[in-house]
Amino acid sequence: HDFKCTCDIDTSIVQVDGPAVCSKDECVSMPCGAGQTCDDPKQTKTSLNDFVCTCSNGVSATGGPATCEVDECAKNPCGMGQTCEDPNKDYTSQHDFKCTCDIDTSIVQVDGPAVCSKDECVSMPCGAGQTCDDPKQTKNSLNDFTCTCSNGVSATGGPATCEIDECAKDPCGMGQTCEDPNKDYTSQHDFKCTCDNDASITQIDGPATCFKDECASQPCGVDQTCNDPKQ
Repeated sequence: HDFKCTCDIDTSIVQVDGPAVCSKDECVSMPCGAGQTCDDPKQTKTSLNDFVCTCSNGVSATGGPATCEVDECAKNPCGMGQTCEDPNKDYTSQHDFKCTCDIDTSIVQVDGPAVCSKDECVSMPCGAGQTCDDPKQTKNSLNDFTCTCSNGVSATGGPATCEIDECAKDPCGMGQTCEDPNKDYTSQHDFKCTCDNDASITQIDGPATCFKDECASQPCGVDQTCNDPKQ
């Protein structure tokens, strides 16, 4: 009872006084690597290197790791208005795809869509006294923001010309001439009223006091009363 049995498949496996257990599961050493399953169905001396490595996407190989090409851009994870790039398409480098905004290539996000919306009104392109509206904010809608003046005048892609003639409503009244030298929105309240009966009498941003009582100079002389009803 001192005979010795040595496995041909692995000479380190020895049994005295009986047959050795020579089965060898080649998957024990994890030959497939990360992200792949290993299966060694036979485990006999004649079945070395017949283990199967299988990727999660079903790609498999016998006797060694499979090449698990996974193009993460295939399902368009970035969405409309963005370009997807997957530099490494092997299984072990998933979640490294890159989304770049078409509207601004400096905006990049790894492993997910970038935030590409661009509200052009943020930079206040319309200036003072105008409202800005950018309804689309997409890669195809640059310079389509709208600037609107308080009087309803609007323009697309830049400031509107908000002409406001402050003399239009006759703020000076009868007997005065109105002049509005600057009709843009930012220069309101600069209209000038000039008396017709005395051009030296003027008032900015309101009617001038044009009354002129000719009796003030006592033109009638002594013992006479003076009355200037119209002035």
